[in-house]
Amino acid sequence: MRLDIAQITGIGDRQTNQDALASAIEDDLACFVLADGTGGHEGGELAAHLVTDSIIGKFLQEASFSTRALRSYVDWAIHQVAQRKLGNIQQQQMSATVATLLIDQSNRCALWGHLGDSRIYLFRNSKIIGVSKDHSQAQRMVDAGYAEYDLLRQHPQRSVLFAAIGAEGDSSPEVTLEATALQDGDAFLLCSDGLWEWVFENEMEQVLGWACNADAWLNEMILIAERHNKAGNVGRDNFSAFAILVQDGSAASAVDVAEHSVHHESAQ
Repeated sequence: MRLDIAQITGIGDRQTNQDALASAIEDDLACFVLADGTGGHEGGELAAHLVTDSIIGKFLQEASFSTRALRSYVDWAIHQVAQRKLGNIQQQQMSATVATLLIDQSNRCALWGHLGDSRIYLFRNSKIIGVSKDHSQAQRMVDAGYAEYDLLRQHPQRSVLFAAIGAEGDSSPEVTLEATALQDGDAFLLCSDGLWEWVFENEMEQVLGWACNADAWLNEMILIAERHNKAGNVGRDNFSAFAILVQDGSAASAVDVAEHSVHHESAQ
């Protein structure tokens, strides 16, 4: 098995980019982390990088594939953010969402975890078969039957979170309890709300259906997001994403990972 990976992070129309991406490979294990910071320009940016650096750092120290291991990586990020906030009045409100994915290439399976409204999508045969549930007030309205899921993107409380790293409250990070077996052609999309708010699920599926690689898939979704954003005539938030395609490893070794960066002027 091999992974074809594309990634992007862009500032949008904001003054700073409070999103962060990080990834690492240890033997046959691959770890991906995306975070979206809140709590002021400096605080949000710091929180996002603390989350991604902490999870990747812990993974590299103790690379393992299990629910317990993945939870320990996220718990370490929670600890690091809490420690940084101690005695620092200016950073008391900082927090960050997290979406993280572990892939065992040798055994062709995956685990993931999240907190906040950065999402993880799993596709099979170019159709979504799984998506993380946002820790947001808008999602609570949907769960309670007061709003339709299709209207989440327009909900006035869509950006109001009830949980994030640094502001967990009564919520714990959600980590999959059992590994999901992967098939050739499966795909993952990890993205902040700056992307998924502007690309509908059917558009993600349609583009994946014809895209020849992760680069093409992600680049087209970025273009779709730009078109919708311009039509909506509102300011664009930071946006970040990993696009990961699972491919037959017959043409490459199990640890051969093809990585691409989507080049785009707004990603500077």
